[in-house]
Amino acid sequence: QVQLVESGGGLVQPGGSLTLSCKATGNVFSVHDMAWYRQVPGEARELIATITADERTRYEDSVKGRFTVSRDNAAATMYLRMNSVQPEDTAVYLCNAFIIPDDHTFSGSIYWGHGTHVTVSA
Repeated sequence: QVQLVESGGGLVQPGGSLTLSCKATGNVFSVHDMAWYRQVPGEARELIATITADERTRYEDSVKGRFTVSRDNAAATMYLRMNSVQPEDTAVYLCNAFIIPDDHTFSGSIYWGHGTHVTVSA
């Protein structure tokens, strides 16, 4: 029953900002490392940001200084604040997380969301 669901994508002008969300739903016991990826059609999926359970973060050079990843562990939700967006940021953004379900097995797995589309255009 555990799922990851992204939201917040849409159309934004160059130089603008928006915030994406990724929420773990279902019978979640705990959420460990989480990450944001993006993918352009026909291109390889790119890891752009990670955040650990204790909120240590890393960014790829392409987004460093412009994007900020954060999380709310009580809400089992990760965010990506995108500032100063450019046309090359246009992509489907996907979240990823290692999750331990609340199913009495205490055996975790990696989960993927289905993605939310961001288009940067004037």
